[in-house]
Amino acid sequence: MRYDLTDLRLFIAIAEARNLTRGAASVHLAPSSASHRLRLLEEELGTPLFERRARGLTLTRAGETLLRNARQVFAQIEQMHADLSPFAEGVRGHVSLWANTHATHTFLPDDLADFLKRNPQLSVSLEEHTSPEISLAVSRGEVEVGVLAEADSAAEVELIPYHRDRLVFVVPGGHALAVRARVRFSEVLDYPFVMLHAGSAIHTFTMNAAAALGRHLDVRIQVRSFGAVCRMVGAGVGIGLVPRSAVPAAALPEPPVVVELDETWAQRDLQICVKQQTKLSGFAAALVDSLKSKADADL
Repeated sequence: MRYDLTDLRLFIAIAEARNLTRGAASVHLAPSSASHRLRLLEEELGTPLFERRARGLTLTRAGETLLRNARQVFAQIEQMHADLSPFAEGVRGHVSLWANTHATHTFLPDDLADFLKRNPQLSVSLEEHTSPEISLAVSRGEVEVGVLAEADSAAEVELIPYHRDRLVFVVPGGHALAVRARVRFSEVLDYPFVMLHAGSAIHTFTMNAAAALGRHLDVRIQVRSFGAVCRMVGAGVGIGLVPRSAVPAAALPEPPVVVELDETWAQRDLQICVKQQTKLSGFAAALVDSLKSKADADL
């Protein structure tokens, strides 16, 4: 089969717009040229990719399959550009790492700093995503290494123990919950919350946990770090849900009180996620080995 990246880019644009003219415009092609290319692509594949309907185009089963694979092709190309760009800047190696909020704000800063000090020829790009997004991206080959709390059940990945941790509540001193040793999530839904910003993995996770109980959280303020959550909570703004490892060891002017979360899902052990350890690139394997060396001794 012979077709080029322009054909695939055009196909994706048409599929997303569900309209040939708008899809063609988004990739700077005339509708006539786009129609010709699409017809040749369908002839080359030997199957129609769209069903033409009064309200626009809809994908056939073959079209859905091509769309999924075409997106993976461009994701791989973007990853290739990301991997190659550091060479132009004099860096001899680069690794992309996706991690959830928990790992990004707690263990990874120190562990990555140590890795980069020992490997001055390497660079790392760190992106924050939810655990399901990370596991699916790794299984699809869009990124080599992830750090997450729980993999998507549909993802075919290998998980390597990294750090033990647990979600806990932080509450102001003198709060009604401050005298409790343990509390269920359903018991705190009427209290105002201090949370990380919308879009952070733990924000999504917490909102989903409330939605599963048919409730919405009263979010008083959203901040950018777990440390800021703890300071706001200590000042009496609301309560927060954070990893135990994120509670500042140094005394705050108004330290929050830690209360155990009595839920099975509160245990949020972090794991390194790869598609297959034996097939990692040299740079990714070096990063994984470094993170494994930082894993809790009892894991």
